[in-house]
Amino acid sequence: MIIRIEEQADYLQIYAVNASAFETSAEANLVNVLRREARPVISLVADEGGIIVGHIMFSPVLLSGHPDLKIMGLGPMAVVPEVQRKGIGAALIKTGIEKCKALGYGAVIVLGHSGYYPRFGFVSAVQYGISCEFDVPEEVFMVLELQQGYLEGVHGIIRYHSAFKNV
Repeated sequence: MIIRIEEQADYLQIYAVNASAFETSAEANLVNVLRREARPVISLVADEGGIIVGHIMFSPVLLSGHPDLKIMGLGPMAVVPEVQRKGIGAALIKTGIEKCKALGYGAVIVLGHSGYYPRFGFVSAVQYGISCEFDVPEEVFMVLELQQGYLEGVHGIIRYHSAFKNV
């Protein structure tokens, strides 16, 4: 398996991966909208011999009161159910985080499972005085500083791309 940047030829398989991993096609549709409208986007696939078995997307978010901060939002991330729990999601996350660092982003946020993302260094965003625009439990809204001290002394509300409001 290799982790690589998506190509246009992958779009249908990426849609299928996301549709298979979630209860509805909302996330799959979200990926298509973010690909068209959000800049920059990091969109990676897990490719097993030409078959896409996993996908992850990062898109920029804004922290209220701090428009100059470069923060990426992780999500959606999906792995085909038949091959989950084999390290594919972890490989996608680690590679994506490295791509975010390479583009000069200082932090990544995620709205996700509180038992999964801490293994990658994510902590509750409330520790930084950062909250989510959506009404979610504190423990599922997490942040990872990519540059030490990047979020020191800042606080506010994370605002996602408008496409997330339709999920």
